Amino acid sequence: MSGRTIPLVGIPACVRTIHDRPFHAAADRYAQAVVDAAGCVPVVIPSIGTKMDFAALLDRLDGILLSGSPSNVEPRQYSGPPSLDGTLHDPERDATTLPLIREAVGRDLPVLAICRGIQELNVALGGTLHQRVHEMPGRLNHRSPRGPMPTDARYGPAHSVVLAPDGLLFRLAGIAEIMVNSLHSQGVDRLAPGLCVEATAPDGQIEAIRHCTARFVVGVQWHPEYKALENPFSRALFSAFAEACHATSTGITAARRAA
Repeated sequence: MSGRTIPLVGIPACVRTIHDRPFHAAADRYAQAVVDAAGCVPVVIPSIGTKMDFAALLDRLDGILLSGSPSNVEPRQYSGPPSLDGTLHDPERDATTLPLIREAVGRDLPVLAICRGIQELNVALGGTLHQRVHEMPGRLNHRSPRGPMPTDARYGPAHSVVLAPDGLLFRLAGIAEIMVNSLHSQGVDRLAPGLCVEATAPDGQIEAIRHCTARFVVGVQWHPEYKALENPFSRALFSAFAEACHATSTGITAARRAA
């Protein structure tokens, strides 16, 4: 059997209803970023919860990318109060991503968590969420602008974030502050044990986190996948993720050859 040369990156799907039928779907821009900015092969993971053998799946992957989504993590996953009526949830995705994250972190597999992904990462490891950041006193409105508008404007710079001076993102950026887009209503509240803050918004909202001892487990609240090749920091972030995935792939190949 030949060894792997290009890392495989799993992207858990959202469950969407299209023409009255459920589909497992992942937005194209995440797969494109994995290919173009990370040089890896994306593999969409269906959200089938406990029907999946997570350990067997991760034996075959070199990294995980957790995407954004219109849905929110169900508050029962972190003992939060019930959501307001009309809040979109995806229980099948919760049932898939949360145990998948715990298994991935346990085996030190690279994880890049984006938007809903950073919230899943925090909840999976024992943290909590603010459900409606824009309603909290003194906080910015971090939601996407309402109404029709060009995609470039919707994903354009919205506010700055300050990077932790001893953090990974500071080393990648080479500067203390960067501009990011903002399209979320939920946000990290109590940080899970073992996680460190990597970036904060001007209103104090946590915007990026990482696992303090893992090789590469990073979550960002913004969307670096959008036109990743045109943004120097996004390119650096995906390159660091790719480097960690390549190290996993190389280690798996070496272990198989030794066996």
